[in-house]
Amino acid sequence: MTPRSALRRYLLVSFLTWLPPGLMSAVMVLLMTDRGLSLAQIGFAVMVFSIVTIGLELPTGGLADVIGRRTVLAVSAAFTVAALALMAVSTTFWMFLATGVLKGVARALSSGPAAAWYVDTLHDLEGPDADLKPGLARGGAMESVALLLGVLVGGFAPLAVPPAVMMTPLALPPLLGAAAGLVLLVTVLFALPEAAHPQRVERSLGRVVRDVPATVAEGVRLAAGGPLLRRLMLAAAASGVALAGVELLTPGRLAALAGTAELGSTGYAVVAALGFAGSAVGSTIVPRVARAAGGSVRGAVAGVVLTALAIAALAATAGLDGPAGFAATGLAYVVMFAGLSVAGVLCSEMTHHAVTAAQRTTVTSTSSLSLQAGAALANTTFGTLAVQAGLSATWALAAGVVLASALLFVRMPALRPAMRSPQ
Repeated sequence: MTPRSALRRYLLVSFLTWLPPGLMSAVMVLLMTDRGLSLAQIGFAVMVFSIVTIGLELPTGGLADVIGRRTVLAVSAAFTVAALALMAVSTTFWMFLATGVLKGVARALSSGPAAAWYVDTLHDLEGPDADLKPGLARGGAMESVALLLGVLVGGFAPLAVPPAVMMTPLALPPLLGAAAGLVLLVTVLFALPEAAHPQRVERSLGRVVRDVPATVAEGVRLAAGGPLLRRLMLAAAASGVALAGVELLTPGRLAALAGTAELGSTGYAVVAALGFAGSAVGSTIVPRVARAAGGSVRGAVAGVVLTALAIAALAATAGLDGPAGFAATGLAYVVMFAGLSVAGVLCSEMTHHAVTAAQRTTVTSTSSLSLQAGAALANTTFGTLAVQAGLSATWALAAGVVLASALLFVRMPALRPAMRSPQ
């Protein structure tokens, strides 16, 4: 295998890993609504997904080190197939709850192994000094492309199926996602040859299971022990509140504007695709934003404030009808995802500067857990709040939470690059 072929395989797996979530995301909330679930029940089902992901993310990282990246990715693909196939036929709250559990397991298992396989392979081919940045950056780009294409196909697919052919056309995108997951499973098994690493032979699965509590405790200690990392973890939680609060409530809002769930799914697909495009633009302009703002901390504040303003715009325009409502939502999505991307990249940079190589995976995983925790909180509360107080008040609260998180960057502790661990 050559570095170029390894990159091609990594990009293909990255694309296929995120295609199934993209396909089902446009219709997930609308499908559950169509099957009779209340907004509060939908929020709880999504919260279960976040909780399962939170609970398994660190342990599954250790599992990948023991039994290999390919095996864990294949198991993740199998869980994806099962989850989306079940989603397509679910008719009760408890079935959708089971779907959330299966999706959470799949998400946790897929978090990191593909990139780790690429890094391992490139190190084997070019040595420990191989330049990882170009390949990892292209892998991230492929993930965004998969989400963008997936959400567009998933949003438009229900319109192509007559009700006479399928009782609920909204069930088609999850079925397409399950098929894409099956393609991922076959691709992982045949396209990711994995060399045996000595540490995987020496460490037993029982050893990993025993070490899981210590691993989680170490991640929490590192994140909570330093004032800079503690603030960055709280900022990640606020980002989770923003994402979940908007993604939970927007599909129903657009379905109401469109008049039918199928047209609403199409409208949401377009809006979500605009959001992913905004995210790509935000990532591209990060260096310019940091330079213009006078550093990474101020650049991150600019991204947070931009995100809060976009969500506030959603709250202010929640009463608009027709094309104006769609246009306002789409514009807010572009701005919000661009702001989240700017803030997220700069916070990630600060996190990497604040830890050593030996701590890097644990702390970055803890940051992901913080984001999921914020999302779980929003999914638990915002559905009920939207029913009782309305969309405007709920999104105004989300905007307030995000804007308040900008205070975390005021007088941020000095950023001192961590010493590299010896190789």
